[in-house]
Amino acid sequence: MMHGYMAFDKNEEILVPFRTWRNTNTGQAAAALSELFVYNIPLRWSISHLYQAILNNEKHVNEIDFLTTLAGYVHWQLTGEKVLGIGDASGMLPIDPATKNYSAEMVAKFDKLVAPKGYSWKLEDILPKVLNAGENAGCLTPEGVKRLDVSGNLKAGIPLCPPEGDAGTGMVATNAVKQRTGNVSAGTSSFSMIVLEKELSKPYEMIDMVTTPDGSLVAMVHCNNCTSDLNAWVNLFKEFQELQGQPVDMDDIYGKLYNHALTGHADCGGLVSYNYFSGEPVTGLAEGRPLFVRSANDKFNLANFMRAHLYASVGVLKIGNDILFNEEKIRVDRITGHGGLFRTKGVGQRVLAAAINSPISVMETAGEGGAWGIALLGSYLVNNEKKQSLADFLDEHVFAGDAGVEVSPTAEDVEGFNKYIENYKAGLPIEEAAVRFKR
Repeated sequence: MMHGYMAFDKNEEILVPFRTWRNTNTGQAAAALSELFVYNIPLRWSISHLYQAILNNEKHVNEIDFLTTLAGYVHWQLTGEKVLGIGDASGMLPIDPATKNYSAEMVAKFDKLVAPKGYSWKLEDILPKVLNAGENAGCLTPEGVKRLDVSGNLKAGIPLCPPEGDAGTGMVATNAVKQRTGNVSAGTSSFSMIVLEKELSKPYEMIDMVTTPDGSLVAMVHCNNCTSDLNAWVNLFKEFQELQGQPVDMDDIYGKLYNHALTGHADCGGLVSYNYFSGEPVTGLAEGRPLFVRSANDKFNLANFMRAHLYASVGVLKIGNDILFNEEKIRVDRITGHGGLFRTKGVGQRVLAAAINSPISVMETAGEGGAWGIALLGSYLVNNEKKQSLADFLDEHVFAGDAGVEVSPTAEDVEGFNKYIENYKAGLPIEEAAVRFKR
């Protein structure tokens, strides 16, 4: 998990319950900071949560001694070190690519903005130290051992790499830290990461600027919703199978439904799904309602039904990436997918390829991207005798030319997805109405 807001006092006690990346009540703060910084500041970033708490006059703000993310918190508890990998840190506050640290200009602007409040802290005083991949991030302490292993077999002293969220670990797991490479993570949420050759021409509300774990600039399209609604529908079929007294194998259910979806119409026969378990900033919604929409004349069958939900899982992702590819003319050599959507071989891959009109590669580790990625960052810390860059280390020692299995989009699928997304965008007022009236 990345980003979010965990604030602690000088006694190391958490001041308010953890506010996650899915918290969308920070609209006022994000808008004000985006204008102040002339930089897109997303709703979920730590600085948005902090400033929203200030705008709300929350009493705990004056007591803040340390502010971090979940990854930073876990690392702190295990090592005693208040540090954060640069990739996750870039979701707290914008990073200056030249210094590979928090933007000094934006830190100064924020401190000036809140100076009239008279807080006891300055922004840099309460943020974790920024570390690049491969840098010393501390070792497992005896106290950390007790939090992990009550048996007493685990020993203190094990080195830990800088902590990262699933965006950073996903880039590593898919060997997508070089310029002109990218990856898409599709699970509970979805996001794409494209490593840029140069900065974008202007800020975009739909695109976050973050970094790789070694500090390269990345254009990120983050969507709050992906497979949660899809999974909910699949579970209905599980319930039916149980009702029939048949044995349940979830991999089999997913496999049959996903593959059957590919036999449907390329445009889903007119069917549209909105998978909004929560709000979706990319489409301007602070709240969401899962919604399935059709007209009486649409081609309503199981294949189209499932295909519509598969399309919905990456529909918002497509909207954001269309800006990068069509307006900014970004070029990539390779995009790799990982996450739960890709566990059924070939299906999620084909859907994503159609969505962004680009070949998509998937590796055998596609379903375990985050855990695999942080393990590789740990290996980079302790096994990099040649002092290679992260990209070279991954190429030479981990992937060794393995680009996975690639699926290219078909013209029919691309055309069908484009038609689907037109219907999707036209129907957004229906979703807005559902938010207003369905409680």
